[in-house]
Amino acid sequence: MAGHNKVAIITGAGSGIGRATAIAFLRDGYRVALAGRRQDALEATAAAAGEAEARALVVPTDVANPESVQALFARTKAAWGRVDVLFNNAGVSAPGIPLEDLTFAQWKNVVDINLTGMFLCIQEAFRAMKAQDPRGGRIINNGSISAHAPRPNSIAYTATKHAVSGLTKSASLDGRKYDIACGQIDIGNARTEMAERMAKGVPQANGTIAVEPLMDVGQVADAVLHMASLPLEANVQFMTIMATKMPFVGRG
Repeated sequence: MAGHNKVAIITGAGSGIGRATAIAFLRDGYRVALAGRRQDALEATAAAAGEAEARALVVPTDVANPESVQALFARTKAAWGRVDVLFNNAGVSAPGIPLEDLTFAQWKNVVDINLTGMFLCIQEAFRAMKAQDPRGGRIINNGSISAHAPRPNSIAYTATKHAVSGLTKSASLDGRKYDIACGQIDIGNARTEMAERMAKGVPQANGTIAVEPLMDVGQVADAVLHMASLPLEANVQFMTIMATKMPFVGRG
């Protein structure tokens, strides 16, 4: 375990990629604020870290709510004095239905969480990181391979993940003067609750249904931890990590 004692905020920490990454960070020596909408799920994440649970701070958070995001950062700074890393991971998808049948409420929910929520967390991270001493920090945004190519019936999710790439590039540029590094990890078919359906068969671009390979979510957590471990003069701007045999390269 590293002895750096750095501070990280991880959103969407109650399940899936967020849970796996939070556990990896805690076991590496980070003090981690676990953010998500369900307190019980966050507490389960903390408990799964074993002895490292003592360095976890459970903060129920709605990333689409500005006041809730402000409270998340305020509680983290009150507990530990700074923020070294933000893993901007919280995200949702809409039902896989034809785009003409998608309701406004379904569209807005995805945009509010995947795009607006990510912006709000970036904004608060900037405010914290530019003011702290030593100055600076790192922001890692969870994109998706959908930031490069869509799946059928995924317009809301795909549109927001394309927009995440814009957030990453802008934050990377605007953060330079504050010693803030911003990068993005694009993930394909990690074995989580959300992706488990891949093993049963999902729609393909040619109209067929096919089973898709999955990778261990721990590999994603290790990749995020590697990105976070770099000194601030180095940055992984974009990383793609995916199940080797999934139908992405060559899609279409």
